[in-house]
Amino acid sequence: MATFTLVPGADGRAWFWHRLVPELRARGHEAITMDLPSEDAAGLDEIADAVVAAVAAAAAAAGNSGRSPEPLVLVAQSLAGFSAPLVCERLPVPVAELVLLNAMVPVPGETAGQWWENTGQAKARSDHAAATGRGPVPAFDVRADFFHDVPPEVTEEALSVGASAPPAALFGQPWPLASWPDVPTRFLQGRDDRFFPLEFQRRVVRERLGLDVEEIPGGHLAALSRPRELADHLLRSDRV
Repeated sequence: MATFTLVPGADGRAWFWHRLVPELRARGHEAITMDLPSEDAAGLDEIADAVVAAVAAAAAAAGNSGRSPEPLVLVAQSLAGFSAPLVCERLPVPVAELVLLNAMVPVPGETAGQWWENTGQAKARSDHAAATGRGPVPAFDVRADFFHDVPPEVTEEALSVGASAPPAALFGQPWPLASWPDVPTRFLQGRDDRFFPLEFQRRVVRERLGLDVEEIPGGHLAALSRPRELADHLLRSDRV
C-alpha cells in the first residue's frame, strides 16, 4: 500500500487527477491532490511548499485515524517536472519514488522558459505532426494537442472554466538544484503525446537523467484519457 502525491502540471488544479484517484483507491492505495498557487509571482518555491503542505495535512489526518505510515510516491505531470524535485528535499519523510509523467526534465540553472529551445521541443512537435499526417507546423490548439484522446464530456468539463495559465514567475526562475535528487526515479511517457512526442522524450530523458522512458497508453493528459491504464503502470514498481 502506498500514498501517491499527485502534482498537476500547467493547469495547476487538483481536478486534473479526479479520474485517477478512484483507480488508485480501488487498488488499496491512497492519493493526495492539491491546487497549486496561481498568482503570477508564485515561483518554484511556492509551488513546492504547496505540495509539502498538502502532504503534511494528509499525514496529520492519517495519524489521527491511526493508520500506519505508507511509502510516499511523488507523481509529477508535465511542468511539475521542474518543481517536484524540490519537494523531495523538503518533505520530512523520504520519497520512495519520484514518477515523472509526460514531464519536463530540467538541468541546473535552466528556466522553464529556456527548456523549450534547449530541448528542441518545437521541431520535435512539428516533425511528429508531419509524420502523423497533421501538417508540418500546426498552430497550437489545446483540443488537438492536449485533449485529442480525452472523452468529450471530460474535455468540456476541463475547458468550461476557461483557460488557465501557470504563474509567469515559473518560466523565468532558474532551476535551483545542483543535481537531480537522490531519489529512485521513473519516467512514464504517453505513446500518443502530440506535445512532447515519445521519441523526443526518449532522447531528452536519456541525455538528462540517463533513464529509459516507460511507454504508456494515451496522450499528454493520460490521467484524464487513460486513468485505469495509468494506475496499472504506476503500480508496476517494487517500491509500492
